[in-house]
Amino acid sequence: MPRPRWSLLCLCLSPLQVSFFAAHVLVAQPVTSPVDAILATLKSDNAWTLAQQKSICEIPSPPFKEAARGAEYRRRLEALGLRARVDAVGNVIAERPGSGKGPTIVLAGHLDTVFPEGTDVRVREDGKRMKGPGIGDDCRGLAVVLAVARAYQRSNPAHDARILFVGDVGEEGAGNLRGVRHLFERELRGQIDYFISVDGTGLGLVSRAVGSNRYKVTYKGPGGHSYGAFGIPNPIHALGRAIARIADVQVAASPKTTFNVGVVEGGTSVNSIPFEASMEIDMRSESAESLRSVDQAVRRALQEALDAENGRWTSERAARARLTMVIDTIGVRATGAQNDSVRIVQAAFATARALGFSPTITASSTDSNIPISLGVPAVTIDGGGHGEGAHSLNEWYEDGPNGWLGPQWAALLVAHLAGIGR
Repeated sequence: MPRPRWSLLCLCLSPLQVSFFAAHVLVAQPVTSPVDAILATLKSDNAWTLAQQKSICEIPSPPFKEAARGAEYRRRLEALGLRARVDAVGNVIAERPGSGKGPTIVLAGHLDTVFPEGTDVRVREDGKRMKGPGIGDDCRGLAVVLAVARAYQRSNPAHDARILFVGDVGEEGAGNLRGVRHLFERELRGQIDYFISVDGTGLGLVSRAVGSNRYKVTYKGPGGHSYGAFGIPNPIHALGRAIARIADVQVAASPKTTFNVGVVEGGTSVNSIPFEASMEIDMRSESAESLRSVDQAVRRALQEALDAENGRWTSERAARARLTMVIDTIGVRATGAQNDSVRIVQAAFATARALGFSPTITASSTDSNIPISLGVPAVTIDGGGHGEGAHSLNEWYEDGPNGWLGPQWAALLVAHLAGIGR
Protein backbone atom coordinates (compact mmCIF):
# COMPACT_ATOMS: atom_id res chain seq x y z
CA MET A 1 0.00 0.00 0.00
CA PRO A 2 1.50 3.41 -0.93
CA ARG A 3 2.26 5.80 1.88
CA PRO A 4 0.20 9.00 2.19
CA ARG A 5 1.80 11.91 0.36
CA TRP A 6 2.13 14.01 3.50
CA SER A 7 4.19 11.26 5.20
CA LEU A 8 6.69 11.27 2.33
CA LEU A 9 6.99 15.01 2.67
CA CYS A 10 7.69 14.68 6.36
CA LEU A 11 10.84 12.65 5.61
CA CYS A 12 12.40 15.82 4.20
CA LEU A 13 11.46 18.06 7.15
CA SER A 14 13.04 18.66 10.53
CA PRO A 15 11.11 17.53 13.64
CA LEU A 16 10.07 21.15 14.31
CA GLN A 17 8.84 21.53 10.74
CA VAL A 18 6.89 18.24 10.97
CA SER A 19 5.17 19.47 14.14
CA PHE A 20 4.25 22.77 12.49
CA PHE A 21 2.95 20.96 9.38
CA ALA A 22 0.74 18.62 11.42
CA ALA A 23 -0.74 21.43 13.48
CA HIS A 24 -1.47 23.78 10.59
CA VAL A 25 -2.26 21.46 7.71
CA LEU A 26 -3.61 18.18 9.07
CA VAL A 27 -5.64 19.62 11.95
CA ALA A 28 -7.02 22.33 9.70
CA GLN A 29 -8.74 19.62 7.66
CA PRO A 30 -10.63 17.44 10.19
CA VAL A 31 -12.63 14.47 9.06
CA THR A 32 -16.37 15.21 9.19
CA SER A 33 -18.08 13.17 11.91
CA PRO A 34 -21.11 11.01 11.08
CA VAL A 35 -23.33 13.31 13.15
CA ASP A 36 -22.12 16.38 11.28
CA ALA A 37 -22.84 14.50 8.04
CA ILE A 38 -26.36 13.73 9.28
CA LEU A 39 -26.99 17.39 10.09
CA ALA A 40 -25.59 18.50 6.75
CA THR A 41 -27.82 16.03 4.88
CA LEU A 42 -30.93 17.26 6.68
CA LYS A 43 -30.16 20.84 5.72
CA SER A 44 -29.12 20.23 2.11
CA ASP A 45 -31.99 17.80 1.44
CA ASN A 46 -34.67 19.92 3.09
CA ALA A 47 -36.74 19.93 -0.12
CA TRP A 48 -36.97 16.10 0.15
CA THR A 49 -38.41 16.44 3.66
CA LEU A 50 -41.03 18.93 2.48
CA ALA A 51 -41.99 16.64 -0.40
CA GLN A 52 -42.52 13.79 2.07
CA GLN A 53 -44.65 16.01 4.27
CA LYS A 54 -46.94 17.00 1.41
CA SER A 55 -47.34 13.57 -0.16
CA ILE A 56 -47.95 11.79 3.15
CA CYS A 57 -50.65 14.31 3.99
CA GLU A 58 -52.57 13.53 0.80
CA ILE A 59 -53.17 9.96 1.98
CA PRO A 60 -56.37 9.99 4.09
CA SER A 61 -55.89 8.82 7.67
CA PRO A 62 -59.16 9.32 9.58
CA PRO A 63 -59.59 8.13 13.17
CA PHE A 64 -59.21 4.34 13.46
CA LYS A 65 -58.59 4.07 9.70
CA GLU A 66 -54.87 4.79 9.39
CA ALA A 67 -54.03 1.62 7.41
CA ALA A 68 -53.50 3.22 3.99
CA ARG A 69 -51.15 5.88 5.30
CA GLY A 70 -49.44 3.30 7.49
CA ALA A 71 -48.79 0.98 4.56
CA GLU A 72 -47.21 3.77 2.54
CA TYR A 73 -45.16 4.89 5.54
CA ARG A 74 -43.83 1.36 5.93
CA ARG A 75 -42.93 1.27 2.23
CA ARG A 76 -40.97 4.53 2.52
CA LEU A 77 -39.03 3.30 5.55
CA GLU A 78 -38.18 0.07 3.78
CA ALA A 79 -37.03 2.06 0.73
CA LEU A 80 -34.39 3.60 3.02
CA GLY A 81 -33.00 0.13 3.70
CA LEU A 82 -34.69 -0.40 7.07
CA ARG A 83 -36.61 -3.48 8.11
CA ALA A 84 -40.14 -2.36 8.97
CA ARG A 85 -43.27 -4.06 10.23
CA VAL A 86 -46.85 -3.22 11.20
CA ASP A 87 -47.96 -4.38 14.64
CA ALA A 88 -51.36 -5.64 15.79
CA VAL A 89 -52.94 -2.17 16.16
CA GLY A 90 -51.39 -0.58 13.07
CA ASN A 91 -48.19 1.03 14.36
CA VAL A 92 -45.39 1.08 11.77
CA ILE A 93 -42.04 0.18 13.35
CA ALA A 94 -38.65 0.29 11.61
CA GLU A 95 -35.47 -0.67 13.43
CA ARG A 96 -31.89 0.50 13.08
CA PRO A 97 -30.11 -2.04 15.30
CA GLY A 98 -27.05 -1.32 17.39
CA SER A 99 -24.58 -3.57 19.12
CA GLY A 100 -27.15 -4.46 21.75
CA LYS A 101 -25.19 -2.80 24.54
CA GLY A 102 -26.98 0.56 24.41
CA PRO A 103 -30.44 1.91 25.18
CA THR A 104 -33.55 1.52 23.02
CA ILE A 105 -34.66 4.89 21.65
CA VAL A 106 -37.99 5.50 19.91
CA LEU A 107 -38.49 8.45 17.54
CA ALA A 108 -42.18 8.67 16.60
CA GLY A 109 -44.79 10.70 14.73
CA HIS A 110 -48.49 9.89 14.69
CA LEU A 111 -50.29 8.65 11.58
CA ASP A 112 -53.85 9.63 12.46
CA THR A 113 -55.75 12.87 11.95
CA VAL A 114 -58.96 14.25 13.47
CA PHE A 115 -60.69 14.46 10.09
CA PRO A 116 -63.47 12.03 9.10
CA GLU A 117 -63.65 9.92 5.95
CA GLY A 118 -64.40 11.94 2.85
CA THR A 119 -62.40 15.00 3.92
CA ASP A 120 -60.56 16.63 1.04
CA VAL A 121 -56.91 16.14 2.06
CA ARG A 122 -55.28 17.61 -1.03
CA VAL A 123 -52.43 19.96 -0.12
CA ARG A 124 -52.45 23.29 -1.88
CA GLU A 125 -49.37 25.46 -2.21
CA ASP A 126 -49.65 29.22 -1.90
CA GLY A 127 -46.17 30.60 -2.42
CA LYS A 128 -44.04 28.99 0.29
CA ARG A 129 -47.07 27.98 2.34
CA MET A 130 -48.67 24.51 2.22
CA LYS A 131 -52.34 24.30 3.15
CA GLY A 132 -54.18 21.10 3.99
CA PRO A 133 -55.82 19.20 6.87
CA GLY A 134 -53.11 17.71 9.07
CA ILE A 135 -50.19 19.33 7.22
CA GLY A 136 -48.60 20.31 10.53
CA ASP A 137 -50.29 17.90 12.95
CA ASP A 138 -48.79 15.48 12.28
CA CYS A 139 -47.62 15.21 8.69
CA ARG A 140 -44.72 17.41 9.76
CA GLY A 141 -43.78 14.94 12.50
CA LEU A 142 -44.00 11.97 10.15
CA ALA A 143 -41.78 13.74 7.60
CA VAL A 144 -39.22 14.59 10.29
CA VAL A 145 -39.01 10.94 11.40
CA LEU A 146 -38.52 9.84 7.79
CA ALA A 147 -35.87 12.51 7.17
CA VAL A 148 -33.92 11.54 10.28
CA ALA A 149 -34.09 7.85 9.36
CA ARG A 150 -32.83 8.65 5.85
CA ALA A 151 -29.96 10.80 7.12
CA TYR A 152 -28.88 8.09 9.58
CA GLN A 153 -28.97 5.47 6.85
CA ARG A 154 -26.84 7.63 4.56
CA SER A 155 -24.26 8.57 7.19
CA ASN A 156 -24.39 5.10 8.79
CA PRO A 157 -22.93 6.01 12.20
CA ALA A 158 -21.81 3.19 14.50
CA HIS A 159 -23.82 3.02 17.72
CA ASP A 160 -24.65 0.66 20.54
CA ALA A 161 -28.22 1.95 20.84
CA ARG A 162 -31.22 0.35 19.20
CA ILE A 163 -33.07 3.11 17.32
CA LEU A 164 -36.72 2.62 16.35
CA PHE A 165 -38.46 4.89 13.85
CA VAL A 166 -42.22 4.72 14.42
CA GLY A 167 -45.44 5.95 12.86
CA ASP A 168 -48.08 5.33 15.51
CA VAL A 169 -51.87 5.23 15.40
CA GLY A 170 -54.55 6.66 17.64
CA GLU A 171 -52.96 9.80 19.07
CA GLU A 172 -55.90 12.08 18.40
CA GLY A 173 -59.20 12.33 20.30
CA ALA A 174 -61.02 9.06 20.70
CA GLY A 175 -57.87 7.22 19.65
CA ASN A 176 -56.90 7.66 23.30
CA LEU A 177 -53.17 7.12 22.58
CA ARG A 178 -53.92 3.52 21.65
CA GLY A 179 -50.86 3.19 19.43
CA VAL A 180 -48.27 4.21 22.00
CA ARG A 181 -50.26 2.48 24.73
CA HIS A 182 -49.87 -0.75 22.74
CA LEU A 183 -46.13 -0.16 22.29
CA PHE A 184 -45.57 0.15 26.03
CA GLU A 185 -48.08 -2.43 27.21
CA ARG A 186 -47.48 -5.16 24.64
CA GLU A 187 -45.30 -4.73 21.54
CA LEU A 188 -42.22 -3.25 23.25
CA ARG A 189 -43.14 -3.77 26.89
CA GLY A 190 -40.16 -3.14 29.17
CA GLN A 191 -37.81 -2.44 26.24
CA ILE A 192 -37.98 1.33 25.65
CA ASP A 193 -35.46 3.52 27.50
CA TYR A 194 -36.16 6.88 25.81
CA PHE A 195 -39.20 8.06 23.86
CA ILE A 196 -39.27 11.10 21.56
CA SER A 197 -42.48 12.21 19.87
CA VAL A 198 -42.35 14.74 17.03
CA ASP A 199 -45.70 16.48 16.90
CA GLY A 200 -46.61 19.77 15.27
CA THR A 201 -44.66 22.81 14.16
CA GLY A 202 -42.23 25.30 15.69
CA LEU A 203 -39.36 24.66 18.06
CA GLY A 204 -41.11 24.00 21.35
CA LEU A 205 -40.58 21.26 23.92
CA VAL A 206 -43.20 19.36 25.92
CA SER A 207 -41.69 17.79 29.03
CA ARG A 208 -44.76 17.29 31.23
CA ALA A 209 -47.93 15.31 30.60
CA VAL A 210 -51.37 16.87 30.80
CA GLY A 211 -53.73 14.08 31.80
CA SER A 212 -57.36 13.94 30.76
CA ASN A 213 -60.62 12.19 31.60
CA ARG A 214 -63.27 12.08 28.89
CA TYR A 215 -66.83 10.86 29.32
CA LYS A 216 -69.97 10.46 27.28
CA VAL A 217 -72.90 11.10 29.62
CA THR A 218 -76.38 10.01 28.58
CA TYR A 219 -79.69 10.74 30.31
CA LYS A 220 -82.45 8.27 29.35
CA GLY A 221 -86.23 8.12 29.76
CA PRO A 222 -89.37 6.88 27.97
CA GLY A 223 -89.94 10.10 26.02
CA GLY A 224 -93.28 11.07 24.54
CA HIS A 225 -95.35 13.74 22.81
CA SER A 226 -94.38 17.27 23.79
CA TYR A 227 -98.03 18.13 24.56
CA GLY A 228 -99.68 14.84 25.39
CA ALA A 229 -96.88 13.55 27.65
CA PHE A 230 -96.00 16.89 29.18
CA GLY A 231 -95.17 16.60 32.85
CA ILE A 232 -92.59 13.80 32.71
CA PRO A 233 -88.81 14.25 33.12
CA ASN A 234 -87.00 15.35 29.96
CA PRO A 235 -83.48 14.09 29.19
CA ILE A 236 -82.50 17.28 27.36
CA HIS A 237 -83.70 19.38 30.29
CA ALA A 238 -81.53 17.24 32.56
CA LEU A 239 -78.64 17.76 30.17
CA GLY A 240 -79.16 21.53 30.29
CA ARG A 241 -79.21 21.49 34.10
CA ALA A 242 -75.97 19.48 34.11
CA ILE A 243 -74.19 21.77 31.66
CA ALA A 244 -75.18 24.83 33.69
CA ARG A 245 -73.80 23.25 36.86
CA ILE A 246 -70.58 22.17 35.13
CA ALA A 247 -70.10 25.71 33.82
CA ASP A 248 -70.02 26.92 37.43
CA VAL A 249 -67.36 24.46 38.64
CA GLN A 250 -64.33 26.20 40.15
CA VAL A 251 -60.87 24.89 39.22
CA ALA A 252 -57.29 25.65 40.12
CA ALA A 253 -55.43 28.23 38.06
CA SER A 254 -52.11 26.55 38.85
CA PRO A 255 -51.55 23.83 37.92
CA LYS A 256 -53.81 24.67 35.02
CA THR A 257 -56.98 22.59 35.18
CA THR A 258 -59.78 22.73 32.60
CA PHE A 259 -63.16 21.29 31.67
CA ASN A 260 -65.25 21.44 28.52
CA VAL A 261 -68.54 20.12 27.15
CA GLY A 262 -67.68 19.66 23.49
CA VAL A 263 -70.49 17.59 21.95
CA VAL A 264 -74.24 17.60 22.67
CA GLU A 265 -76.68 15.16 21.05
CA GLY A 266 -80.32 14.10 21.42
CA GLY A 267 -83.91 14.49 20.35
CA THR A 268 -85.89 13.44 17.31
CA SER A 269 -88.25 16.35 16.66
CA VAL A 270 -89.33 19.69 18.07
CA ASN A 271 -92.62 18.23 19.29
CA SER A 272 -91.20 15.20 21.06
CA ILE A 273 -89.89 14.74 24.58
CA PRO A 274 -86.67 12.89 23.76
CA PHE A 275 -85.99 9.41 25.06
CA GLU A 276 -82.32 10.23 25.51
CA ALA A 277 -79.79 13.04 25.35
CA SER A 278 -76.02 12.95 25.71
CA MET A 279 -72.92 15.10 25.93
CA GLU A 280 -69.18 14.54 25.79
CA ILE A 281 -67.02 16.07 28.50
CA ASP A 282 -63.27 16.65 28.58
CA MET A 283 -61.30 17.45 31.76
CA ARG A 284 -57.54 18.11 31.86
CA SER A 285 -54.69 18.88 34.22
CA GLU A 286 -51.01 18.07 34.57
CA SER A 287 -51.75 17.37 38.25
CA ALA A 288 -53.34 14.01 38.98
CA GLU A 289 -54.83 15.44 42.20
CA SER A 290 -56.38 18.43 40.40
CA LEU A 291 -57.76 16.13 37.71
CA ARG A 292 -59.40 13.94 40.36
CA SER A 293 -60.85 17.05 42.00
CA VAL A 294 -62.50 18.42 38.86
CA ASP A 295 -63.69 14.93 37.96
CA GLN A 296 -65.46 14.63 41.31
CA ALA A 297 -67.03 18.07 40.92
CA VAL A 298 -68.34 17.23 37.45
CA ARG A 299 -69.76 13.92 38.63
CA ARG A 300 -71.59 15.72 41.47
CA ALA A 301 -73.03 18.17 38.92
CA LEU A 302 -74.25 15.29 36.76
CA GLN A 303 -76.01 13.57 39.65
CA GLU A 304 -77.51 16.80 40.97
CA ALA A 305 -78.92 17.55 37.52
CA LEU A 306 -80.50 14.09 37.34
CA ASP A 307 -82.06 14.46 40.78
CA ALA A 308 -83.32 17.96 40.00
CA GLU A 309 -85.02 16.94 36.75
CA ASN A 310 -86.60 13.86 38.31
CA GLY A 311 -87.71 15.92 41.32
CA ARG A 312 -89.22 18.65 39.14
CA TRP A 313 -92.25 16.48 38.31
CA THR A 314 -94.30 14.85 41.09
CA SER A 315 -97.20 13.03 39.47
CA GLU A 316 -97.56 9.26 39.52
CA ARG A 317 -96.98 9.27 35.78
CA ALA A 318 -93.76 11.23 36.24
CA ALA A 319 -92.58 8.76 38.87
CA ARG A 320 -92.95 5.95 36.33
CA ALA A 321 -90.93 7.95 33.79
CA ARG A 322 -87.93 8.76 35.96
CA LEU A 323 -84.68 9.31 34.11
CA THR A 324 -81.52 7.24 34.45
CA MET A 325 -77.95 8.25 33.73
CA VAL A 326 -75.14 6.33 32.02
CA ILE A 327 -71.51 7.53 32.13
CA ASP A 328 -69.26 5.93 29.51
CA THR A 329 -65.51 6.50 29.63
CA ILE A 330 -64.33 7.45 26.15
CA GLY A 331 -60.76 8.38 27.02
CA VAL A 332 -58.27 8.48 29.86
CA ARG A 333 -54.83 9.99 29.40
CA ALA A 334 -52.65 9.54 32.41
CA THR A 335 -50.57 12.35 33.79
CA GLY A 336 -47.26 11.81 35.51
CA ALA A 337 -44.46 13.55 37.33
CA GLN A 338 -41.32 14.06 35.25
CA ASN A 339 -38.81 16.57 36.51
CA ASP A 340 -37.14 18.85 33.99
CA SER A 341 -33.80 17.75 35.39
CA VAL A 342 -34.09 14.25 33.86
CA ARG A 343 -31.56 13.40 31.19
CA ILE A 344 -33.86 13.45 28.17
CA VAL A 345 -35.16 16.95 28.96
CA GLN A 346 -31.67 18.28 29.59
CA ALA A 347 -30.47 16.59 26.40
CA ALA A 348 -33.28 18.28 24.46
CA PHE A 349 -32.17 21.66 25.80
CA ALA A 350 -28.48 20.97 25.15
CA THR A 351 -29.01 19.83 21.56
CA ALA A 352 -31.26 22.80 20.83
CA ARG A 353 -28.62 25.20 22.14
CA ALA A 354 -25.98 23.43 20.04
CA LEU A 355 -28.14 24.26 17.01
CA GLY A 356 -28.48 27.88 18.07
CA PHE A 357 -31.91 28.18 19.68
CA SER A 358 -33.56 27.84 23.10
CA PRO A 359 -36.90 26.00 23.08
CA THR A 360 -39.90 27.07 25.11
CA ILE A 361 -41.04 24.36 27.51
CA THR A 362 -44.68 23.47 28.13
CA ALA A 363 -47.03 20.79 29.40
CA SER A 364 -49.43 19.16 26.95
CA SER A 365 -51.36 16.01 26.08
CA THR A 366 -49.33 14.00 23.56
CA ASP A 367 -48.07 10.49 22.88
CA SER A 368 -45.47 11.12 25.60
CA ASN A 369 -48.21 10.91 28.26
CA ILE A 370 -47.97 7.12 28.26
CA PRO A 371 -44.21 6.76 28.89
CA ILE A 372 -44.14 9.68 31.36
CA SER A 373 -46.97 8.08 33.36
CA LEU A 374 -44.94 4.84 33.45
CA GLY A 375 -41.73 6.57 34.54
CA VAL A 376 -40.00 6.18 31.15
CA PRO A 377 -38.12 9.37 30.13
CA ALA A 378 -39.96 11.06 27.27
CA VAL A 379 -40.38 14.38 25.49
CA THR A 380 -42.42 15.72 22.62
CA ILE A 381 -40.65 18.17 20.35
CA ASP A 382 -41.92 20.32 17.52
CA GLY A 383 -40.88 19.59 13.95
CA GLY A 384 -39.62 23.04 12.96
CA GLY A 385 -41.05 25.65 10.63
CA HIS A 386 -44.25 27.48 11.50
CA GLY A 387 -47.91 26.62 11.20
CA GLU A 388 -51.39 27.41 12.45
CA GLY A 389 -54.91 26.03 12.33
CA ALA A 390 -54.27 22.55 13.73
CA HIS A 391 -57.43 20.39 13.71
CA SER A 392 -59.09 22.72 11.18
CA LEU A 393 -59.60 22.47 7.42
CA ASN A 394 -57.56 25.66 7.05
CA GLU A 395 -54.39 24.27 8.63
CA TRP A 396 -51.18 25.53 7.03
CA TYR A 397 -47.42 25.07 7.26
CA GLU A 398 -44.58 27.34 6.17
CA ASP A 399 -40.96 26.21 6.34
CA GLY A 400 -39.43 29.66 6.73
CA PRO A 401 -35.68 30.31 6.52
CA ASN A 402 -34.62 27.41 8.76
CA GLY A 403 -37.30 24.74 8.86
CA TRP A 404 -34.56 22.11 8.69
CA LEU A 405 -33.75 22.90 12.34
CA GLY A 406 -36.66 20.66 13.38
CA PRO A 407 -35.26 17.51 11.76
CA GLN A 408 -31.75 18.44 12.91
CA TRP A 409 -32.95 18.76 16.50
CA ALA A 410 -34.60 15.34 16.41
CA ALA A 411 -31.51 13.76 14.85
CA LEU A 412 -29.08 15.37 17.28
CA LEU A 413 -31.22 14.43 20.29
CA VAL A 414 -31.26 10.79 19.17
CA ALA A 415 -27.47 10.92 18.67
CA HIS A 416 -26.96 12.43 22.12
CA LEU A 417 -29.04 9.74 23.84
CA ALA A 418 -27.39 7.03 21.74
CA GLY A 419 -23.90 8.24 22.67
CA ILE A 420 -22.91 9.10 19.11
CA GLY A 421 -20.31 11.88 19.31
CA ARG A 422 -19.76 14.77 16.90
